[in-house]
Amino acid sequence: MTAVPQPTASVDSTRRAGFAGRALTYFLLVVAAFFFLIPIYLVFATALKTPDSIVLATAWHWPAQLNWASFGEAWDKVGGNMLNSLFLAVTATILSALLGSLNGYALSKWRFRGANTLFALMLFGMFIPYQAILIPLFQFIKALGLYGSIWGLILAHVVYGIPITTLIFRNFYADVPDALVEAATIDGAGFWEIYARVIFPISIPGFVVVIIWQFTQVWNEFLFAATLTNTGSQPVTYALSQLAGGQAVSWNLPMAGAILAALPTLLVYIVLGRYFVRGLLAGSVKG
Repeated sequence: MTAVPQPTASVDSTRRAGFAGRALTYFLLVVAAFFFLIPIYLVFATALKTPDSIVLATAWHWPAQLNWASFGEAWDKVGGNMLNSLFLAVTATILSALLGSLNGYALSKWRFRGANTLFALMLFGMFIPYQAILIPLFQFIKALGLYGSIWGLILAHVVYGIPITTLIFRNFYADVPDALVEAATIDGAGFWEIYARVIFPISIPGFVVVIIWQFTQVWNEFLFAATLTNTGSQPVTYALSQLAGGQAVSWNLPMAGAILAALPTLLVYIVLGRYFVRGLLAGSVKG
């Protein structure tokens, strides 16, 4: 009868060290999550208080009686602006994603003289701060007759989103075998037919990354919203700043409004979040 070998002391110590390492990792993650959730707790606690119960001494106390009316009041003030933001973010995200996809396809699969220079110039737009081009952008939007409208704001976000969307899609398409494009070309397909029948159907991971990124950026942007729109077309970020305006602020309303304004982006991450890392690993930010 063959004796079963017993675990050695070195194996036991290795297992204990591995368990201790995992326990320390989980402990640090729990501590980090705790500190991350503290502001969220404060936002919810303040939103559910009545205005007269919001004082600095009891800021961290959970309200004894929940004031859900804060969300109704906040919606009455920012509901229309949230609809403006939804139309703005969806339209600008779709347009910039499509343009970035076409640019990435052309720059990666249809090489031409000066392609690298053109790509570098497009990427340069990523590093230009909003404040540096605000005055000429304002004059340009006004010259087009789009100042004060939601379409002027959409145009600004589409143009400003092209560099990052082009970068993501170009790097994503760089991993697509050239043989697919060459085979379609031999079959007689042209630029647009190859894109529609070959490239676009395999671009879903790249589109997920771009949609999450661009939707979040457009939804949360404030500077363009404050300078390129009027009262009827202002998005929710500007409306939130007005909730906190004045000398006597009912802090439950800005907090409730902030929660309402965060729901769309949170929903996008819940629905598409599991595909986000898959899109990154598929090569959408490589290169």
